[in-house]
Amino acid sequence: MAARVLSFYLLLFLSIAQLGVSLYEDQVGLMDWHQRYIGKVKHAVFHTQRSGRKRVMVSTEQNVIASLDLRHGDIFWRRVLGANDSVDGIELALGKYVISLSSAGGTLRAWNLPDGQMVWETSLQGSKPSKAFLLVPTNLKVDKDNLVLAFGGGCLVAVSSIDGEMLWKKDFAAESLEVQQVVQSPGSDVIYVLGFVGSTQFDIYQINGKNGEVIHHETSNYAGGFSRNTLIVSDDMLVALDVTGSILITVNFQGGKVRIDVKPISDLVGYYSGQVELLALRLGRMFALKAHQHIALISVTNEGKLEVAEKVNSAAAISDALPFSEGQLAVARVHHEDNKVQLTVKLGNDWSTNLLDETVKIDGQRGLVQKVFINNYIRTDRSHGFRALVVMEDHSLLLVQQGEIVWTREDGLASVLDVTTTELPVEKDGVSVSKVEQNLFDWLKGHVLKLKGTLMLATPDDMVAIQAMRLKSSEKSKMTRDHNGFRKLLIVLTQARKLYALHTGDGRIIWSLLIGSLRKSDACGHPVGLRVYPWQVPHHHAMDENPSVLVVGRCQLSQDAPGILSFVDAYTGSEIESSGPVHDVLQVIPLPFTDSTEQRLHLLIDTKQRGHLYPRSREALGIFQQKSSNIYWYSIETGNGIIRGYAIKGSCIHEDSDDFCFEPRDLWSVVFPGESEKIISTATPKLNEVVHTQAKVMAEQDLMYKYISKNLLFVATASPKASHGIGSATPEEASLVVYLIDTVTGRVFYRMTHQGCQAPVHAVFSENWVIYHYFNLRAHRYEMSVIEIYDQSRADNKDVLKLVVGKHNLTVPTSSYSRPEIVAKSQSYFFTHSVKAITVTLTAKGITSKQLLIGTIGDQVLALDKRYLDPRRSLNPSQAEKEEGVIPLTDSLPVIPQSYLTHALKVEGLRDVITVPAKLESTTLVFAYGVDLFFTRLAPSRTYDSLTEDFSYALLLLTIVALVAAIVVTWIWSERKELQEKWR
Repeated sequence: MAARVLSFYLLLFLSIAQLGVSLYEDQVGLMDWHQRYIGKVKHAVFHTQRSGRKRVMVSTEQNVIASLDLRHGDIFWRRVLGANDSVDGIELALGKYVISLSSAGGTLRAWNLPDGQMVWETSLQGSKPSKAFLLVPTNLKVDKDNLVLAFGGGCLVAVSSIDGEMLWKKDFAAESLEVQQVVQSPGSDVIYVLGFVGSTQFDIYQINGKNGEVIHHETSNYAGGFSRNTLIVSDDMLVALDVTGSILITVNFQGGKVRIDVKPISDLVGYYSGQVELLALRLGRMFALKAHQHIALISVTNEGKLEVAEKVNSAAAISDALPFSEGQLAVARVHHEDNKVQLTVKLGNDWSTNLLDETVKIDGQRGLVQKVFINNYIRTDRSHGFRALVVMEDHSLLLVQQGEIVWTREDGLASVLDVTTTELPVEKDGVSVSKVEQNLFDWLKGHVLKLKGTLMLATPDDMVAIQAMRLKSSEKSKMTRDHNGFRKLLIVLTQARKLYALHTGDGRIIWSLLIGSLRKSDACGHPVGLRVYPWQVPHHHAMDENPSVLVVGRCQLSQDAPGILSFVDAYTGSEIESSGPVHDVLQVIPLPFTDSTEQRLHLLIDTKQRGHLYPRSREALGIFQQKSSNIYWYSIETGNGIIRGYAIKGSCIHEDSDDFCFEPRDLWSVVFPGESEKIISTATPKLNEVVHTQAKVMAEQDLMYKYISKNLLFVATASPKASHGIGSATPEEASLVVYLIDTVTGRVFYRMTHQGCQAPVHAVFSENWVIYHYFNLRAHRYEMSVIEIYDQSRADNKDVLKLVVGKHNLTVPTSSYSRPEIVAKSQSYFFTHSVKAITVTLTAKGITSKQLLIGTIGDQVLALDKRYLDPRRSLNPSQAEKEEGVIPLTDSLPVIPQSYLTHALKVEGLRDVITVPAKLESTTLVFAYGVDLFFTRLAPSRTYDSLTEDFSYALLLLTIVALVAAIVVTWIWSERKELQEKWR
C-alpha cells in the first residue's frame, strides 16, 4: 500500500517537473533582443495628406527603402535591397505608389505606399554607364496612364506607372552624349535632355514625352571646357563649372535655343582657396556654391544676372526648395551654435524674409547636420508651419517641429564596423539589513504568486502583480556584473566614427561617443574608422579602475594614409587620450602581454611592415624586448598572390623613428602561381579561444591528439575565372585549392584541390579543424568541407587510463620548428544555403560541444552541430562509433527549422556574427549585426550546469514537503495496518 501511494506521488512530481521545463510561445525572446534600423538617409519624400497616416518615405546609404511614421519615427515598412543595388532616387506617383530607381539607373520599381509590397519591377538595360535620374511628371499621360521617366545606362526610358511596361526608349549613348540633367518643360509634354559631347560641346535635346521622338536638337561650344559638376537652376537654365573650377558657366536653353555666359567665381564670392563645388540642391532660381569654408547662395534674377544672396558657414546644411503656396518656395537652413541647432526657413522668392526661426537643443555627440528635408503643414490659425527631418553626422535621424525634437532614431547602428566586449562594474558590497529583509519579503511574495499562477488559482489582480514583479525583478538590465557573465557591454564602432556601448541585457545604449580625433579636420580630410580592441582590462583593480578600448582609424581610405588612435573609457564613454595623425596602420597585433597597469601591449604594423609598440612606455618596451624573439607576423598580398612571414630584426634606423619602432626581418614567403591561383579567402584561429584538452577519445577507447596551434593560417585560392561570382567560370575552368600554412615557418601542412568549385568562400578555424563553404559547379549546389589535423608524434600514447590519471603531460609547449608528424582527415557535404558569415561558439573553458553559427542568405542565423561535420562519419558506423556519437553519413547537412537562433526574425543586411563566452561554461553570447542588430544566449549542450531563470523554487519546495508528508502518512498507515494484522 505504501509503495503504491509513494509511486503515485512520485508520478505526480515527475509530471509537474515535466511541465516546469516546457517552453511556451511567450517565452521566446526573453533572452534575446532585436533592433531594426534603416541607415543614413539620403532621400526623403513626405506624404502628409489628410486621409491616411502621415509618413515620410526615405532611402538610405544602406540600400534601404522605408516608410516611417511621422508622429513617432517607427518603421511602417521597409525593403532592403541587395548590396550592389544602391538607390538613386525615390518619388511618389498617383498618391499610392513609391517609385524607386536603383543600380545606377538599371532597375525601376514601384512599391505599394501603405504596406510596401512591390507592385512591379522593370529592368532598364543600358549600353553605357552614366548618371541616373528619376522623373515622375504629374501631367504627362498616355491614354490616361501616367508616365515615369528614368535615365540610366545612357538611355532615357518611359514606363507605365500602373504596370511598369516600357513605352519607349531613347539611347543617347549612341549619340556619344554624356547626359548631365533631364528636366521637364512646365505645362507641356516636352522633356529636355542636357549633356556634353567631349569636354567643350554642349548638347540639348527636346524630346516628346509621349512617344520619345526628338523634336529639336541644338549644340553649342565653350572653348574653356566643361566640368561634370552641373546643376539645374530653373526650368530653362543650367549652371556648370569649367574644367579649372574657377569660372561659373550659365547655359540658358529657353525655347530650345542655347546661350552660354561665363563669370569668374572670384567676382561673385571674392577671394577663395581650394576646390569649388556646386551643391546638388534644388533651390528654385538659386544655387549653392561651396568654396573652402563657406557656402555662397547665389540667386538668378529675371534678367539672368547672378547675385550673392547670402554667405554661410560650410558646416551649415540647406534643404531643397519646398513649394508651399501658390508661386512661393521655402528653403531651410540649419547651422550649429555649441550644443544648439538654429533652424531657419526662408522664403525662396525673397531671401530676406524668414518664415521660421527656431533654436533646438541637441546632443553634442551627434555632430554636425549633414542633410535637412522640410515639409509644411497648416496650423490651427491657418498659417503655414514647417517640420524638418534632420540627418546628423553620426547618421542619426531627427524630426524637429515647433522648436522641439519630436523623435530620434539611432540609425548609425545600421553601419557597424567592429565590435568588442567588456565586463560591467563589480557590484559594491554593503547592503542594509532592511533591504535584505525587503528583498526576502518580495522573494517570498513573488513565489507565492507564481505558485498560485501555476495552480491556476491566481485572480486577474494576481496576474497583473505577477507580471509587474517579473519586470521589477528582472536582473538582465542591471548595470553590474552577474555571476554567470551574461551581462556585458558591447562596444560598437560604426561607419560614422561613433562608438556605442550597448547593454547585452536589453540592447539599450549606455553611452555614445562621436570620436573627436576621428572627425574631419584640416589634418585629416576624410577620416575612417577601422577596428576597436580591448586596451586595458583590470582584474586586480576591478573595483577602482575602468576598462578602456583602443579605436584605430585612418585619415583616408588608402592603406598608406596616416593612422589615428583613440583610447576610450569603456564605462563613461569619455576619450582618455588620442594620437594622430601617426604612422600608417596596416594591421594591429594584440600581444599576450600586459604591463603593471594591465594595459595590453599592441604591435601596430605599417605598410613597410615596421612594428610600432603601444603603449609607449619604458615598462612596455622592456617587456616587449624580453619577448621579441617569439613575436612573428605575416602579410597577405592578395593582388600579387604572395604571403610573407616576418620577425623582429631590431630598432628602426630611419631618421624620424623612435625607441618604439622596430624593423622587420624577412623569414619566408609563399608565392602562388598567378596564372592558375588567386587568393580569395583566409581564416585563423581566434586568439581568445580556450581548448579544454588536446586528447580526443575515439571509438574502442583509442586516443588521438589534436594539433593545436594559434599560428596556423587557412588559405583558399581559386582559378582567376572562378574567383568572381557564380557563373563566371565553367566547371572545367574552375578549381579551388585550400592550404594550411604555419605562419612562423611558412611550412605548408596540408593542401587539397576541389575541381569544378569556385568562390565565394567563407571559412572558420577552431581548435584543430577548419570548415569552409563554397559552390560546386558540377553539382550546382553549395558545399561545406571540414579538415581536422592531428599530431601523430604522440600516436603511441593511446592509453585512456594513463590520460585520466595524468601520466601524459599534454601541457608541454610545442615549437613550430619541431616539424611534427601531421595527419589530416577531411570530408565534404552538400549544404542548401548560400552563406554570408560563419563562426563558431566559444565557451569559458572549452568543454561544451561546438556549434557552427551560419549567417544565411536569408539574413538569419542558423546553429549547426559540429558533429554533422565530422570527417569520420560513415554509412555504417560501428557500434563503438555509435556510442561515441558519430552520426551516420549523409550527402547533405540537415537544416532544422528549430535551429534558427533568430526564430522568425531577420537581421537585414547581415554582415557578421560574433560569439563571446559567458562565465557559465554551458552558455555563449551571440551578437549578429547588419542593418539590424540581434543578440541572444545559446547553450550548445543545453544548460547542464544551471537551472533556468524561471524555475519555480516554491513549487519544488511544495512538492518536497508534499512527498515527505505523503511518506510519513503512508508509513503511519502501514504501521497501523501491520499492528491490526498482528492482533488478529
